[in-house]
Amino acid sequence: MKQMSPLEELRHSASHILATAVLRLFPATQLDIGPPTDSGFYYDFDSDHKFTTEDLERIEEEMRKVVKENQKFTREECSRAEAVERIKAFGQARYKLGRLDDIPEGEAISFYRNGEFLDLCAGTHVPYTAKVKAFKLLSVAGSYHRGDEKNRQLQRIYGTAFPSREELDQYLHNLEEAKKRDHRKLGRELQLFHIDEAVGQGLILWTPRGAIVRQELQNFIARELQKQGYAQVFTPHIGKLDLYRTSGHFPYYQDSQFPPIVEPETLQKLRDERATCADLCCRLADGDISGFMLKPMNCPHHIKIFDSQPRSYRDLPVRLAEFGTVYRWEQSGELGGMTRVRGFTQDDAHLFCTEEQVAGEVLGCLALVKIVLATLGMNEYRVRVGLRDPDSNKYTGDAAHWDKAEQACRDAAATLGVPFTEEAGEAAFYGPKIDFVVRDVIGREWQLGTVQVDYNLPARFDLSYIGADNAKHRPVMIHRAPFGSMERFVGVLIEHFAGAFPVWLAPEQARLLPITDNQSAYAASLSAALAAAGVRHSVDAHSDKIGAKIRRAQLEKVPYMLILGAKEAETGQVAVRVRGKGDEGAVPFADFLARVNKEIADRALVP
Repeated sequence: MKQMSPLEELRHSASHILATAVLRLFPATQLDIGPPTDSGFYYDFDSDHKFTTEDLERIEEEMRKVVKENQKFTREECSRAEAVERIKAFGQARYKLGRLDDIPEGEAISFYRNGEFLDLCAGTHVPYTAKVKAFKLLSVAGSYHRGDEKNRQLQRIYGTAFPSREELDQYLHNLEEAKKRDHRKLGRELQLFHIDEAVGQGLILWTPRGAIVRQELQNFIARELQKQGYAQVFTPHIGKLDLYRTSGHFPYYQDSQFPPIVEPETLQKLRDERATCADLCCRLADGDISGFMLKPMNCPHHIKIFDSQPRSYRDLPVRLAEFGTVYRWEQSGELGGMTRVRGFTQDDAHLFCTEEQVAGEVLGCLALVKIVLATLGMNEYRVRVGLRDPDSNKYTGDAAHWDKAEQACRDAAATLGVPFTEEAGEAAFYGPKIDFVVRDVIGREWQLGTVQVDYNLPARFDLSYIGADNAKHRPVMIHRAPFGSMERFVGVLIEHFAGAFPVWLAPEQARLLPITDNQSAYAASLSAALAAAGVRHSVDAHSDKIGAKIRRAQLEKVPYMLILGAKEAETGQVAVRVRGKGDEGAVPFADFLARVNKEIADRALVP
């Protein structure tokens, strides 16, 4: 029996209380499973009644009655034969007998009882239902039995529970805040990106305003890369299948990749042979047929650039960087705005170095990630060192090399001054990695920057350099991406800033708001000055009253609104209104220009 944490016990107990309430209100319901989760709990139900929001309120009220009854949770163990009889007697044979079959022979079979409710369950639970006081049902959604769409669709009721009402209230507040910050909603309202069914789900169309945010981020990281001695490269969106066979991406990870692109003459030959789709797939996997593939990663292309000329130890490290677009086949149900897509651009780089240079190069990569996060005010993060799972066969390469690479990641993570965890099974198939898991302003975690140490791909591609001893040596390869992907990173930033980007990132940095047409000429002269200074801006020349113009600029989250009246036109001033703060009064235009230019240059997080 696995011992749960106190919070898991609380939430697991809440799921049983939920099931108790549902059976009281809808006795014909069949139960599947109800585990705790990182954010709460759920239970899957098979019911002829379609649960509604109003039903959730009724169920929640019934749950409060179960809690008030202070029912005791008791564990009861029995034989497999007895378990079958109990399940049938309780009227829950449809799914629970299958769950019983999942329990290995020789392992204890247990039920948990509270009041009239009985459930096949390994536990653990709180002692009494009265311990579960701060809970809330959140939503109902469809789910397939065992997650298989071929099975019957069930109804999943989600909820959450916390030890105290204060913690629950804070969580619910954060949920509401998350809805307001949803990048899909804000992206549409602020015209930052578009997803069109005619183009394809999971494929992002960057609109002019969103493209500005992306370009500013790229310019920022490109300058940092230049300081660290990176060379910019460009590679195609596709490559030959044999390239990815060598790297290991094909066929071992083909489930997450787009299908290969077979040459027209090969397709015609297959048609002439009356080959089936199954024949094609087998021959592609076996390497009997050549073709191309949308690249799932940039690293094989960068490897070929490194290998395109002889290298000496004096040339190393070689640092190649690219904003390279890659493609992954994600299931339609897993797609989500910009944070889960099928085509994305990585701020990718690959470093080729000697074994002695690994430690210093990894530290340089980590320093770059820290610069990125600090500049964007994302200073709360934890570090995760992803290691290989010794029980898995998905990892390639020599065990001794893995040991060296994993130790290099541990040593580098230890220099960051923040706690880090080691997680088996989180490594890439070619090497261990260091991930930065960032906490945003409402406490959610996002995995963003990553650094990976790789001894394996250089071996698979037989890379070499000439050492000081005039002999061939194998380089070590480091993969790193501070942003991860531009799509995901911008999606996270939209939510982190609630669409109110700092001035240097804002699509529009200032807006001129003439009160009447009499200030149009003055607005035009200031517009020319802002344009000359490189400040992104517009002039609101609509005939609306000034209040409407201000509201429009606020809704579009423009950092600075410059109100121009007769007095300002006469004195060469602007009345400054700051997003989120309000009016600051009139100042000389030259003073405002100096202020905004400094904020842009400093990449300040204000206003």
